[in-house]
Amino acid sequence: MAKGKTYLKKDDQVEVTAGKDKGRVGKILKVFPSDDKALVERINMIKRHTKATEMNQQGQIVDREAPIHVSNLQLICPECTKTGRVGNKILEDGTKVRFCKSCGESIESK
Repeated sequence: MAKGKTYLKKDDQVEVTAGKDKGRVGKILKVFPSDDKALVERINMIKRHTKATEMNQQGQIVDREAPIHVSNLQLICPECTKTGRVGNKILEDGTKVRFCKSCGESIESK
């Protein structure tokens, strides 16, 4: 996959195919095309140590998501609810859409 090219978009439902969270499903919060990574809700959680910034605020350890590589994610088709490959096609009116290669239906982010 070339850098900056990804078939995933914000609010897509994805399943993790490799790593410590394999088999888990989540929604994409943000995509980083230059790094080929995506931030997925409640996937790849890390502990972030924060320093006290004010006199009345304490330092703490915060759980948050870390970006995961897009090669470890697979899109879930909203029509057939299966994970599968994604293709691109151009409709008659000239718009470019993604489609599920297993059922052939268009994938629109809801």
